[in-house]
Amino acid sequence: MVSTLIRITGDWSLAEDCTAEAFETALDRWQRDGVPRSPGAWLTTVAKNRALDRLRRATNEARKLKEVAIMNELDEPVDVEDVADDRLRLVFTCCHPALPLEARVALTLRTVAGLTTPEIAHAFLVPEATMAQRIVRAKRKIVNAGIPYRVPPAHLLPERLGGVLAVLYLLFNEGYSASSGAVLVRSDLAAEAIRLARAVVELMPDEPEARGLLALMLLQNSRRDARLDADGELVTLDDQDRSRWDRAAIDEGLGLLGGRVGPYQLQAALAAVHASAPDPESTDWVSAVALYDRLASLSPTPVVTLNRAIAIGMADGFERGLAEIDRVAASGGLDGYYLVPAARADFLRRLGRSREAAAEYRHALESVPTEPERRFLVRRLQQVEAG
Repeated sequence: MVSTLIRITGDWSLAEDCTAEAFETALDRWQRDGVPRSPGAWLTTVAKNRALDRLRRATNEARKLKEVAIMNELDEPVDVEDVADDRLRLVFTCCHPALPLEARVALTLRTVAGLTTPEIAHAFLVPEATMAQRIVRAKRKIVNAGIPYRVPPAHLLPERLGGVLAVLYLLFNEGYSASSGAVLVRSDLAAEAIRLARAVVELMPDEPEARGLLALMLLQNSRRDARLDADGELVTLDDQDRSRWDRAAIDEGLGLLGGRVGPYQLQAALAAVHASAPDPESTDWVSAVALYDRLASLSPTPVVTLNRAIAIGMADGFERGLAEIDRVAASGGLDGYYLVPAARADFLRRLGRSREAAAEYRHALESVPTEPERRFLVRRLQQVEAG
């Protein structure tokens, strides 16, 4: 709805305000009259009518001219294909190279995906007020610089690709494993990220990194039905029922691997190591370490080095893994990140060092962001305390 109104009116604030008002109207009318047969079309129509009313009431001459230009389009019925195209246009508009990379990602997550400002701030590890200002400045820049609302022509696609892929990657991650809250998996966000990634691959079929990101999403998301049990509790990779993995998604993801090696192709290859293993014992951890070595050379982020340390522990022994995790922790890049003590706790548990493991689980519980993960760590803590 927001992206459609932005295309029609060219006014970001008007689009967001009228969309919010449409939902407020629905809360009142649907309780009284019942939910309409096509709720999405009802909401979009109400939002478009609100936008038209505001333009009609405007006294500014430029607004009057805009009203005349868009009147007919506002009165046209909503087309599903146009809505899908509007989302892709909005992604590329938000990812214009005139904007700083972090602003591109933040604005797209806020406007296209509907993530809240606190959620985006958490993903970037910055204060909420800082993120709010970043988003406001990005919107102002788009308006003041006259950035066009469109999917750019083919010769301009490469310069936008990095920002677009970064946005879709973070969007999928928030859907696959939420950054905070009571719910671990937000399937709607993951599905939207996959849909948009497919659209990018269709635009740039020869771009290995676009294919790599789509492959990564498909391979990771193939496990969605096995990641939570019937009570909504987290199930680790080792304990998942692999017969519940989506084999069609795995096969599609594997078919997208290959070409120039970049971070997304490497991450997809790592996901393929797990997707190809019929059971946990068959996981090729040696290959995983080699892939992490290559990934760390291209993208030496603290999270990559932590995952590499875990893979080393699984390949070369838990004591070695503990030493590697300690090196990562000593670098200071992951201070306060709950997965550092959680990873140490897991290796200590496997080594039978229950008292030390319990201390690390308690440490991890101090900063765990979601309720399902917190409950999982509590269960682990109870297990090691019971010996």
